Amino acid sequence: MSALTVSKEDEARVKGMGFLNNRGTDLFSARILTVNGKVTAAQHRCMAEAAEKFGNGNLLYTTRLSVEVQGIPYDKIEEFQQFIAKEGLVTGGTGAKVRPVVSCKGTTCQYGLLDSYAISEEIYKRFYEGYRDTSLPHKFKIAVGGCPNNCVKPDLNDVGIIGQRIPQVSINACKGCKKCAIEASCPNKVAKVINGKIQIDKETCQHCGRCVGKCPFGTIEDGTYGYKIYIGGRWGKKVAKGRALGRIFTSKEEALDVIEKAILFFRDNGIKGERFAETIERIGFEAVERQLLENEQ
Repeated sequence: MSALTVSKEDEARVKGMGFLNNRGTDLFSARILTVNGKVTAAQHRCMAEAAEKFGNGNLLYTTRLSVEVQGIPYDKIEEFQQFIAKEGLVTGGTGAKVRPVVSCKGTTCQYGLLDSYAISEEIYKRFYEGYRDTSLPHKFKIAVGGCPNNCVKPDLNDVGIIGQRIPQVSINACKGCKKCAIEASCPNKVAKVINGKIQIDKETCQHCGRCVGKCPFGTIEDGTYGYKIYIGGRWGKKVAKGRALGRIFTSKEEALDVIEKAILFFRDNGIKGERFAETIERIGFEAVERQLLENEQ
């Protein structure tokens, strides 16, 4: 096909399907969704074959954990979709809607506090697929991080989840050791022996869980797992760091319900063209937080 023959209307139509125009040509890059960055070996082979059969042979990995196949002719788009569908792959991830989820590798990491792949897949199905027909004022990005190391930058997304483990301190077991194993294990230096007893500053503790099980006398033998939720983060031309909601959720169902409330709040209160961060700034974080936490226990 010769260059520049696809109409702007058709270009916009296929963009909504996840096919982005290669500037100055009638060729397109297909954005293949990986759900959360995890694909099977068979799906990898399928994408590679599709790149050779329909595109220029290249696979590009996006910052949102999608895979783009470049150089697909406009008239091969439907055939391309049918080809990748045999391995359960689809295109998409564009528009003023909930976007595909970004996730770290979770519990296969030594620091992982939650199964990032499992919860991100649930978020993908419930909110990306489930809300695909719901138009929003702007795109809405979600990220899941397994621990406070923040490898996927959850606090720079519209909504971000970070795995937590809140230490349970048995203060009577503390011997006030001169060289405290808990104090030595704390990466943020918020655990300190004061007046002969271990103290953990609740305001600055990041709940990484690394102190659990470190004391030979059993001062911290367990920790409560949970989910910390940030709202209003954004990366790009205008950067906004998300703010954490005022409580840590110990139930996955509660955490997912809050995400749903955030999406619906943005749908109902956002102004067309503004990101969630701007909606929160306009209305006020405290007012938004109250509505998101309403009826939460």
